[in-house]
Amino acid sequence: MTVMTGARVAEHSALRHLGPNWFAAVMGTGIVATAAAGLPVQVPGLHDAALACWALAAALLIVLTAAFVTQWRRYPATARGHAGHPVMAHFLGAPPMALLTVGAGTLLLGADVIGSTAAVVVDWVLWSLGTALGLWTAAAVPYRMITRHRLAPDAAFGGWLMPVVPPMVSAATGALLVPHTPAGQWRLTLLLACLAMFGLSLIAALVTITMIWSRLVHFGTPAGGMVPTLWIVLGPLGQSVTAAGLLADAGPAALPGPEARGLLVFSVLYGIATWGFAMLWLALALAVTVRTRRAGDLRFALTWWGFTFPLGTCVTGSTVLYHHTGANLFAAAAVGLSLLLVAAWAVVASRTLRGVADGTLLRPAV
Repeated sequence: MTVMTGARVAEHSALRHLGPNWFAAVMGTGIVATAAAGLPVQVPGLHDAALACWALAAALLIVLTAAFVTQWRRYPATARGHAGHPVMAHFLGAPPMALLTVGAGTLLLGADVIGSTAAVVVDWVLWSLGTALGLWTAAAVPYRMITRHRLAPDAAFGGWLMPVVPPMVSAATGALLVPHTPAGQWRLTLLLACLAMFGLSLIAALVTITMIWSRLVHFGTPAGGMVPTLWIVLGPLGQSVTAAGLLADAGPAALPGPEARGLLVFSVLYGIATWGFAMLWLALALAVTVRTRRAGDLRFALTWWGFTFPLGTCVTGSTVLYHHTGANLFAAAAVGLSLLLVAAWAVVASRTLRGVADGTLLRPAV
């Protein structure tokens, strides 16, 4: 009886303190799968490993979604409190990106398990839900920041990008659905909607990245627990390169020849320029992370999942640039970054499992 009571208390405590930042684990696991699926170099066993990662991400998505539904039913005040918290509110962008990532993995890999028709249906459902929720976070969270929160001059951090990046993920993953959309106006509408979400997210991200850069220059590196969020900046950069490339691939199916060719030219020119800045930011983020680690201030937290998904978008961005340019530079970058991604995922996943097992991650996160 005592054991059962203790287990129930632990379960209630975990539900009370479960935040939307947990969905970053789904994002980080799912991007390992989708990045591996398109790598320029395929080796034996890679496809099966990618399939296993997708299945794990899908399972995590189901478990976390069920947990959050239970939280909303049992502890509605706690669930509503996430939107009002000046830090946790930004991580409301994680659930839609988790839905979109698993949906894309279903289309690219899940067909081997559930069949191509079912994979398309599942992806449409997850893409629609993720897009609707992502558009809401892109508007609602900044609105709340403007009208409710009074933030310090040094408050900007990588997490501010989380609510505005989902439409960019929708743009990239929506491009994969263009061939599965009825020809004519439906297909054209989807492509144009993805292009609009590309612009929406890109401009909002550039404004936010400028504020983060300014914060770093004026106030120095953030506290150790926030250092991993610097890597989140790679997310909109790498994902925008990926989205531009995939939308260019989808262009001929929906646009006239000249417009489709123009979209391809834009994707290459934009992609190369943005990829260059992403590599600069990667070098800066890596240097700051190593410096913080040497100082002994880099203690594990769920923010470590920021090392995974953003890095994965750089892998997919490098891959689409390789396919469009044929430059071995991008093939080498995709493979090298994918190795770094897998190593980061292995470390973060193992530390997360340890934190769940000893209960440290089931306590209040903020």
